[in-house]
Formats: sequence, structure tokens, C-alpha cells
Amino acid sequence: MLRRLYDYTMGLAARPRAKWFLAGISFAESSVFPIPPDVLLIPMVLANRRQAWRFAFLCSLFSVLGGLFGYFIGAYLFDWVGAPIIDFYGYTDKFESFTKAYNEWGGWIVAFFGLTPFPFKVITIASGVSHLNLAIFMFAATLSRSARFFLVAGLLWWFGEPIRDFIERYLGILTVVFFVLLIGSFVALKYLL
Repeated sequence: MLRRLYDYTMGLAARPRAKWFLAGISFAESSVFPIPPDVLLIPMVLANRRQAWRFAFLCSLFSVLGGLFGYFIGAYLFDWVGAPIIDFYGYTDKFESFTKAYNEWGGWIVAFFGLTPFPFKVITIASGVSHLNLAIFMFAATLSRSARFFLVAGLLWWFGEPIRDFIERYLGILTVVFFVLLIGSFVALKYLL
């Protein structure tokens, strides 16, 4: 079943409209959606390495635009939209102390967490709630999200077919490792923040 899902995703990634799905997921992930765009970026680059930089640019651009939407959710719609999203991710208790840190570290927080698996929408909404300077927010978000997506695309572009062969050979093991690391990072972050 996992192999069929992988093959299906690789087939979708090669289609011309896939870039718009990538843009949509990148936008939504930065404001409300729980799944990172890497799940589509990776197979798209593997399916068409010549477009790696274009895909990374789309991810970066729409992630920052989605982050701007998350910022406005925090700034203007927090009670109605933002609070339920923060509650969904289990950060309600720590959210107040987290937003206070923005008084001192706002841009650095956005830049750091934009590179990590931490849900970026929490950062974007917190930036809006704390009214982080919009120029600082946009600069830090652009820097960190671009670095993340261009790094992923660059590594896949550089290693190309050997990494694809490796993924296809060890797909089951890699899937388990990915989910263990993903869930483990959320658990670790929950206890660290």
C-alpha cells in the first residue's frame, strides 16, 4: 500500500498542475494547515530535478504569503480563528509566555522556528498577536522559509537519482523513521516550550 501511495504521489508530482497544489499547501501550512509542503516538494523535485529551484521558490513565496495571512489572523482574528488553532496544537497554556518572548526576540524566533518542524502557523499567529514589527516578521519569515525549502530542493537536486533509488529501496523504513522523528519533535517541543 505504501509503495502504491508513493508511486501515486510521484505521478501527481510530475503533472503540470502539481505546482499549484504545492503553492496552495505552502500557503495553508503557514497559517492553518497541519501538513508541511515538503510532502509534495520532495517528490516534485525527484520527479523533475530541472525545476527544483522553481519549486523551492514557489514553496518559499507562498509560505511567506501564508505566514502573512497567519500574522493577520493573530492580529485581527485571534479570538475567532487564532485561539482555536493554537488550542488544536495544544499550546494554549504556554502561548501567553511565548508571546511575551516576542518583546525581546521576535525576529529571531520567526527566523529560527521557520527552519524547524515546529508548526509555523503557531509562529505566524503569535507574531500577529504580539504585533511584531511587520517588516521584521516578513524579513525573518522570508529568510528562514527560503533557506529551508531551497536547502531541501538543493540537496535533492544535488543527489538526484541516487537519493531517489535510496528512497524507493528503503521506503518503509524511511517512512517509519520520518514519523518517529516528526512525532518526537512535537513531543520534545511541547515539553521544551
